[in-house]
Amino acid sequence: MNLWFDAQEMDTVMLSVKVALASTLLSFIPAVLLSLLLARKNFPGKTLFDGMLSLPLVLPPVTTGYLLLMFLGRRSYVGAFFEEHFGIRMSFTLLGAVIASMVVSFPLVLRAMRVAFEMVDPRLEQAAGTLGASPFQVICRITMPLALPGIINGFLLGFARSLGEFGATITFAGNIAGETRTIPLTVYTLMQIPGEESASLKLVAISVILAFAAMIGSELLNRGMRKRLKRSNGRCSSN
Repeated sequence: MNLWFDAQEMDTVMLSVKVALASTLLSFIPAVLLSLLLARKNFPGKTLFDGMLSLPLVLPPVTTGYLLLMFLGRRSYVGAFFEEHFGIRMSFTLLGAVIASMVVSFPLVLRAMRVAFEMVDPRLEQAAGTLGASPFQVICRITMPLALPGIINGFLLGFARSLGEFGATITFAGNIAGETRTIPLTVYTLMQIPGEESASLKLVAISVILAFAAMIGSELLNRGMRKRLKRSNGRCSSN
């Protein structure tokens, strides 16, 4: 078996990394804001709102892709509006692959970040407020730094989940070579071709390595966050 990647296989790997990175970056700020809202505020309909945000986590990915096709496809009102007025087509494009990965991975990112914010001791925020810090300053100087390992953890988990996205992508973005055919879709395609076992095995291996690296990074950050919170809680208790 040839262990080196040819140009087409490298393009597939780079496309997968590009889609996963773009989807995670686009979901980063909304995930931070929404997780902070859910962790710190109580409001009517919070449970329903949280459930709606988490729905792609439990829905079959193909169902998620079908819903995206209904609401953002070329025949939908939103999809037709964007294509007619801005020249932006979302379904069966690279943008569609990014959107599909983002929607499927977003609940995982949101939950990881929400847990990080919930683990920050509110007494530290209250103490900063009594010293004259504004709510914005408290978030920037107290909450965000303490929750930063968990925020990065959510980013890594979202990246790893996006790398493995298949069902929503093939339904909403299609299986287009060089444009939407990421690693999972390429492996699926190669499985249908006799004699391409070695090529699919190489892509499976690189997919496992990338996902494993992201999970190891996530675990290391979790350990660092736990140690940091213990030190912070210890200082707060001593005061």
